[in-house]
Amino acid sequence: MSFQRSLYEGIDPSVPISPDGDPNKKISLGDQFILLLARLMEGGKEDEDTCTELNTLTKLLHDDSSDETKSKEPHRPLWELVDTDSVETILSYLDMRQSPSVRGHATLTTSAYLKASGDKGVEQLSNFFYSRVAKGTYDDFILAFSVASCIFPIVPDVTATLFLSEGFVAGLGPLMKRKWKSKKVEQAALDMLNAACMNTACREAIQKYCTEWLEEIVNDVPESFVEVPSPDRQQVAEDGPIQQRIHSEKVRNLAAVVLAKLQAVPSDPTAGSEARIQPVTTSIEDLSDLLKNSLTIDSSQQSSIEGLAYASLQPKVKEKLAGDSTFIETLITALNNAPAKSPSTYGALSILVNLTSYMPALSEEQKHLTQLKAYANASRLAPKLDPLNDDEHVSKRCQVVFKAGIIPVLVTHSQHGSVASLAQVVTIVFALSKTAQIRGQIAQQGGVKLLLHAYSSFPSESFAAQRTAAHALARILISTNPSHVFGGSTPLPLTSAIRPLLLLLTDDLTVEHRDLLPVFESLLALTNLASTDDSARNPIIRLAFSQIEELLLSNNKMVMRATVELLCNLMLSPECVAKFADGSKQASHRMHILLALADSEDPATRRAAGGALASLTEWDTAVNAILERDRGVVILLALCQEESEELRHRGVVCVLNVLTAPGKVGEWGIKKVKDEKGTEALKECLKKSRSQEVLEITVEALKKLLQGTTPDATAATGS
Repeated sequence: MSFQRSLYEGIDPSVPISPDGDPNKKISLGDQFILLLARLMEGGKEDEDTCTELNTLTKLLHDDSSDETKSKEPHRPLWELVDTDSVETILSYLDMRQSPSVRGHATLTTSAYLKASGDKGVEQLSNFFYSRVAKGTYDDFILAFSVASCIFPIVPDVTATLFLSEGFVAGLGPLMKRKWKSKKVEQAALDMLNAACMNTACREAIQKYCTEWLEEIVNDVPESFVEVPSPDRQQVAEDGPIQQRIHSEKVRNLAAVVLAKLQAVPSDPTAGSEARIQPVTTSIEDLSDLLKNSLTIDSSQQSSIEGLAYASLQPKVKEKLAGDSTFIETLITALNNAPAKSPSTYGALSILVNLTSYMPALSEEQKHLTQLKAYANASRLAPKLDPLNDDEHVSKRCQVVFKAGIIPVLVTHSQHGSVASLAQVVTIVFALSKTAQIRGQIAQQGGVKLLLHAYSSFPSESFAAQRTAAHALARILISTNPSHVFGGSTPLPLTSAIRPLLLLLTDDLTVEHRDLLPVFESLLALTNLASTDDSARNPIIRLAFSQIEELLLSNNKMVMRATVELLCNLMLSPECVAKFADGSKQASHRMHILLALADSEDPATRRAAGGALASLTEWDTAVNAILERDRGVVILLALCQEESEELRHRGVVCVLNVLTAPGKVGEWGIKKVKDEKGTEALKECLKKSRSQEVLEITVEALKKLLQGTTPDATAATGS
């Protein structure tokens, strides 16, 4: 090869390559690059050495294409040194017969070259593909198909153009059926089809021309070797004897994966093309059975996992997979054994996401909009929810997955996975957390730690994933004792959960309609945390009091109630008391709102507001603020006459605190309670109450009130 000979002229191959451009080396950057290409052309090295050289080549191309990392040494752009022979050398390492590690490094090198070379690289790639396909030999087909499958994710538009060249897809099925009976060629072709399914136009072409061939691979399998006709048994291809109608398990799985993608992500045929498209006769359920059985036999089969990731989008397949406990255990084992950031990990997580995800709840307005869109699309009816996707069925599937031991495996994968796989992990935990009965177990198995780690690991642009993690955390913390999750032997500080929960109180700007469920559940979780001590209460007050104030006036009854319940627990902190009792106009306004809530139509809201007032009235400045309101004492006495024992308890505590406030505030309190017929209200409270504690407090309040009305009592000034 003339190019290869020129590479060695004047260069000692024994001199080590210095990718960092060490100035002590006499070799220029361009010479280093050329020498590296020459060594790759030689071949015959160990995979580890090949990967090292490909990695170095990738780095040189990547650094040279960026102004920030480009060498200051004057030199010709490195990508221009990659001629046709060099391109063929690099692409040859994408051959499916190479080891996965070599193919992976070669893929990165190809990506770096195409990025640096632009249109010139695309031209080189196209020429390589067309020339190999035109030659039509066994090795050429394998290499061309292998290259196409590897570069599809890198340059999908470019590769789709190659794939859709006239006659290529149309002739693929007949070519495989008539000429090639080689499992290697077949596997390479199916790998290419599998990758091509990511493109809509390619997927339509595959469905149009290749469905019959794919179904033949999946279904036309004799029960025994002797059923294959003798002439077929004798045919030989370069990779060994193979029968026309006997396909390897891997090839069958790949064909099933492609068919599953065609059915799971159907394409809308263009006008007039319906009759030409080959119909799929193998059902998605049959395909999932084939892939499931294959995975059960060998849990490391990546193609089976990938196919099931698509097939499990269908409700019937979800239900069938979840009903097979052996399969679920096998899937979790496969996930546990899969390397971090691998396709197998992502595929297994995708299956679990499909099995456990609930359908989004729609408001009446959203349902109406869905119907309008259906009418606009000339549909008679809006699409109906499949019964197998309703909450009852999803809940059962979630419990099956949880009982199979998924949480510890997710905890492990959350530590080293990619952002995409971490988002899937969080989605699964979020779905499982909807079942209140298992929240405590999720926390015990490391679910809270997982979610806090995920929340802090997501980049700022992964806002939706952060909210999902925070929402799952809220659900778990609603149903668990904070002291069992934080503190003690657990290194997790309780305050680490506050910021994620507060995120849910803000508007989600990524959605058109605000969902108040996350707000409600966050408030419940914060209420639980605020039941501990001031180390939890004070950060909530400092970070979110303005949001709490706003939510006190929410139009949603449940949100308003939950906010008042949170405020009730926060009121145990002097910092919160000061917000209502520092004598400012703002504090007076807050007291007015709290008293109004204690007079709400909702008993639960009155109970929570009464609890907050019971804590607040322990401070004389707060009592003074209540007495300044015209109806302040009236509302407290109304609580004392409630039918609920809990509400009467809160009412009499408030009244007693008013009556026993020190100095002139207490005197003013006695007068106002008496003027508002407090004696009668307290006597009625005595008649209704059965609790010993309530009776004792009421008697004490009556005594104080009666003592304050004796002639010897100091006259209240009311000031």
